[in-house]
Amino acid sequence: MSDKVTTSTLIRMKQQGRKIASLTAYDYLTARMLDQCGIDMILVGDSAAMVFAGYENTLPITMEAMLYHTAAVKRGVKRALVVADMPFLSYQTSIADAALNAGKFLKESGAEAVKLEGGRVAAPIVKNLVERGIPVMGHLGLTPQSVHKFGGYKLQARDKESAERLLTAAKALEAAGCFAIVLEKIPHQVAKKVTEALAIPTIGIGAGPHCDGQILVVDDMDGRFEDFTPKFVRKYADIAKAMRGAYTSYIDDVRQGAFPSMAESFSDEE
Repeated sequence: MSDKVTTSTLIRMKQQGRKIASLTAYDYLTARMLDQCGIDMILVGDSAAMVFAGYENTLPITMEAMLYHTAAVKRGVKRALVVADMPFLSYQTSIADAALNAGKFLKESGAEAVKLEGGRVAAPIVKNLVERGIPVMGHLGLTPQSVHKFGGYKLQARDKESAERLLTAAKALEAAGCFAIVLEKIPHQVAKKVTEALAIPTIGIGAGPHCDGQILVVDDMDGRFEDFTPKFVRKYADIAKAMRGAYTSYIDDVRQGAFPSMAESFSDEE
């Protein structure tokens, strides 16, 4: 297994032209498998609110829940960089709140960095956290915690003015100390321009092929989450079908008396 991935590793990968492979995870078993397969970065995303807890958006998930998921993921990882998503209202209220909550992710759950959403308004928070020794990944474009502001999960930076604002925001986050920036659901031309303008890596999700790396929600790409499938998701498996098949077979075997067999039972002679 190659060396432990750090924030410096990701920056070096960009410099070397090596693509960064990332996925989300929310539990020990998934994180362990991703790590064994060689994933570079695991994001413990606030998307857990939707694919794990069944909420309609990411807003309801709490710090306590995110700390729990992050700790579970960290226990399954040896190589990948583990980044924790800061949930809604854990950093927007004040710089002091942001520092306290980001610190909890590193101290209590073992995360090696945090991610937060927002452009120039988030730059002072990023700067403060980085100065305190907390690595930060930014997030621009479609920022799910602002879903009500956007009026849904719409493509962002579609016109020249908004694209320029996004580029300016990316440069501000880089100057504030971000080690990487997620670009979500923006035109590939805009993502290419931002990627070329930054010395830090961009991680795309629905932002085209020009980013320095890619990330998807693991439950989307492996076919477990079936409520909807965004255009930018490629399904690599249909795990939901396999799981239903296994569960149905178990139920049938129990009802028919086929499970457990004598070979799967203990005797008083053992």
